[in-house]
Amino acid sequence: EIGGVTASIQTSGFDNQKQIQVQVSGPDIATLNTLADQVLTMVRQVPGAVDVGLSTRGQKPELDVRVDRALAGTLGVRVADVAQSLRPAFAGVDAGDWVDPSGKTRDVTVRLAPQDREHFTDLASLPLLVQGPDGRPATLPLGQVATIRRTLGPARIDHLDRERVISVQANTEGRPLSEVVGDIDARLHELKLPPGYGVTQGGQTEDQREVFTRILVALGVAVVLMYFVLVVQFGSFLDPLAIMLSLPLSLIGVVGALMLTGDTLNIMSLIGVILLMGIVAKNAILLIDFAKWSEEKGMPRRAAIIEAGRARLRPILMTTFALIAGMIPVALGHGEGADFRAPLGRAVIGGVLTSTLLTLVVIPTFYDILSDWRDATRRFFGRKQSSPRETVRLAS
Repeated sequence: EIGGVTASIQTSGFDNQKQIQVQVSGPDIATLNTLADQVLTMVRQVPGAVDVGLSTRGQKPELDVRVDRALAGTLGVRVADVAQSLRPAFAGVDAGDWVDPSGKTRDVTVRLAPQDREHFTDLASLPLLVQGPDGRPATLPLGQVATIRRTLGPARIDHLDRERVISVQANTEGRPLSEVVGDIDARLHELKLPPGYGVTQGGQTEDQREVFTRILVALGVAVVLMYFVLVVQFGSFLDPLAIMLSLPLSLIGVVGALMLTGDTLNIMSLIGVILLMGIVAKNAILLIDFAKWSEEKGMPRRAAIIEAGRARLRPILMTTFALIAGMIPVALGHGEGADFRAPLGRAVIGGVLTSTLLTLVVIPTFYDILSDWRDATRRFFGRKQSSPRETVRLAS
């Protein structure tokens, strides 16, 4: 235990990035540091947020060279001239290649000798090349046109969308990522930002939102395409609605299973929901198709629906038990990396159980109600359409 030292282990993401990335962006680095410290304090107060830190990785000592522009202008010294003198003196410049006696090619970099750039006063005595009064080149020390002082600066400067950015980074422990991020967003709404500054979410939060959006769009497109396929199969726009009702019924079991096991609605559980859409619709198709087939043979609708439930109960239960048996190893989550896949199995098992029970009761009832509405609508419009023809016949 060392006072003032906080140790953490970064194991998530690439390039040692943490799960949560709250990005504070703006033009001025001093204002950014102030805002980042405020956000850092807010994130540390959120339960479940651990390993909280800044992307700047602290501060390091540096030398701040501030040029007296008025004096430098009278002497014909530009800021670019100062920068061109500092770079070869300390960073060095590439002077070409050199082939040593052994025949190996080596890079040649020219800069000041180590003993000439070790002390603070060495920078002040750095000569600048200027043009003298007689037009001849002359030199003057940097300290004559600039003020040099020791300061502290960020150890790392990042940019996002061509703006300076400081990321407040954190991991999660004991709480789902979505809940921790929700609490952070609620606290960030209280932060007053100056004009030109903004706070955005990055890291796994941004990736999760993007993936969730794509999955929901894919799920919506799949449901719409499923509806049109059923319209073609049954030759009706109304009958597929009874089948589509089975889709939200499966979500009851999904939510219940995730709540019982303490899981969250993540990528794997959403994949399980997409898998359920086809399985649940298949059970409803078996019932409705058999009922319509029996009704076309002359059987009364209520009797056809009851017969469909009796005849299709066995294949529906066989499919349900087989799917649950196959998903049990996945839902148990044993083995390396199995915890990541476990929500898929649990979501599928919960959704299949509830949808199977509700499909056998709700879907036939809803189909019967829709069929009665359809018949009533046909009778109503049939009478309305006969009146004009009768009027024309009587008038003729």
